[in-house]
Amino acid sequence: MVSQITSGIKISVLTSFEGTYFKNYKIHFAFSYEVTIENQSKDSVQLNSRHWEIYDSLNDLEIVDGEGVIGKKPVLKPGEKHTYSSGCLLSSPFGAMHGYFNMVNFTTTRSFRVIIPTFKLSAPFALN
Repeated sequence: MVSQITSGIKISVLTSFEGTYFKNYKIHFAFSYEVTIENQSKDSVQLNSRHWEIYDSLNDLEIVDGEGVIGKKPVLKPGEKHTYSSGCLLSSPFGAMHGYFNMVNFTTTRSFRVIIPTFKLSAPFALN
């Protein structure tokens, strides 16, 4: 698990290799990740959007931007957590992801960016 705190918001990520399968005559490596967002600040905040950079050791960088996370824009009061799971497909058994969440502080009405730390995606059978 990797974790990082930005402006009182702790992001923790746990990854898992889910297996391989063929699609369009190519092998794909499936990974899941669980993200926990913990509000360690004294203010209520809301997650509005996300930005991901997905690196695949055999392909170019893929950038994914979107509203909220899995269709939600969670509001977190001080001390609250929000956990969600998602996944990605790579064309190789190795990769990495990182990014950020765009959030708003309800007390100050200011928008701010929370860093999602870099986490590795690796199939256990491919490691030495």
